[in-house]
Amino acid sequence: MKNILATIVGFIVASLTVYIIESLIGHNLFPLPDGANAMDMEWLKHNMDKIPIGSKIFVVIAHFVGIIVGMFAAVKISKQSMIPSFIVGLLMLAATCFNIIMLPKELWFTISDGLLAIAGFLIGKTLAQKQITM
Repeated sequence: MKNILATIVGFIVASLTVYIIESLIGHNLFPLPDGANAMDMEWLKHNMDKIPIGSKIFVVIAHFVGIIVGMFAAVKISKQSMIPSFIVGLLMLAATCFNIIMLPKELWFTISDGLLAIAGFLIGKTLAQKQITM
């Protein structure tokens, strides 16, 4: 039961971290154009060129940090298993891949988002392993 809770909380923490960095910080520092709807996939597909580069950089940072923080939160609750942390990390990696596939992006954005998400998973794994108590 503890591992289920760890997985759920870790995923919520990861998602909130992404939301805070991407939307609350990134979109406030680099506002989207008038009439933009960041929650509308169709709008995003047809208007990626209108989104400020700073906002795109915050998306990449958000995915990277979200994976690390979510994996760490999961293992802090579980304390004895890496499984919740791995589940959170893999779900967030899958979400990042979905984002990369579904939205047309510049090559730098696609490569950096994918590579930093993988790096976030590896860093999250390393940090989580140090928290395991037997």
